[in-house]
Amino acid sequence: MNRIAGVLVLLVGLYAALYATRPSALDSSNLIDVGNRQGFYGVMAIGVGVVMIAGGIDLSIGAVVALAATSFGVLLKNGVHPYSAFIITLMGGTSIGFLHGILVTKLRLQAFLITLCGLFVYRGLARLLTNDLQVGMNAILREKPSFAPSVDWLRFYLTGHEADGKLAFPAMLVLLGVIAVVVGLILQKTSYGRYWYAVGYSEQAARYAGVNVDRQRIVTFMIGSTLAALAGILLLLKDSSVKPDNAGMAYELEAITGAVLGGVSLRGGSGTALGIVLGAAVLPLLKNLIIFLEIPSAVEPVVIGTTLLLGTTVDELLRKRSAKRKTG
Repeated sequence: MNRIAGVLVLLVGLYAALYATRPSALDSSNLIDVGNRQGFYGVMAIGVGVVMIAGGIDLSIGAVVALAATSFGVLLKNGVHPYSAFIITLMGGTSIGFLHGILVTKLRLQAFLITLCGLFVYRGLARLLTNDLQVGMNAILREKPSFAPSVDWLRFYLTGHEADGKLAFPAMLVLLGVIAVVVGLILQKTSYGRYWYAVGYSEQAARYAGVNVDRQRIVTFMIGSTLAALAGILLLLKDSSVKPDNAGMAYELEAITGAVLGGVSLRGGSGTALGIVLGAAVLPLLKNLIIFLEIPSAVEPVVIGTTLLLGTTVDELLRKRSAKRKTG
């Protein structure tokens, strides 16, 4: 709860800084835009957060986003109905998570190594799939005009963007809220959630307690990659075009940063859905503040890296404090 309260204070401070910098920053149009971006990053943060709670890590998130975005576009271009393409793309993400889980649990390979390799492999597959060319939704719809109503429906209700690109409401923030409620209920009210915390806190103790550790790890990787695939679909729908060589670039770091800021430990065993949602809201606000302060965009990676370092440091200090209380 201390971490959640701290993130809330940080968010209030950032909103106050935005208002002090430029009062128009709190106009409804800008708040809707920021909220939508918070929802987008939150979807990925929830996915990687679940993996981390169970003691894993996933560095392939950004590449999975790129592969999913391009795959969704290629499926549409080849005549697959948008709704079917949506489901197939999500299933592809689930399959990637299943592969990660199998390699980690059955071959006893390090999650860090597996997903780092995946970062390069999935990016390469996205480039091969498109011949390294941009995937454009407008060009696809010119070839498949019958798909336009379905694509417009998905675009509006999943991303809040109308057919002309105008943002009507923060649909991705609403989507994040739904996902967070579901994940939160799983974490707090089901045996699966308790198992994930147990596995992340102490894998050996969980095994002794009769928990099927391998199954739980596989499930969390599947959730993480499925939500990354969902983010890829959202990316193409909201931006209308993606380039396979840079789509989703560094998103894994932003997702991990959001999860860590929200109280998910890099060592596993702790974290909440609410905390992840709040943590994921920080970076979009920081980016907005950088824009309004007219700070060079090159500073953005410095901000992300510093934020992740601070979040990790706070996590370690809180862990040591908690350990002292238990032993004292």
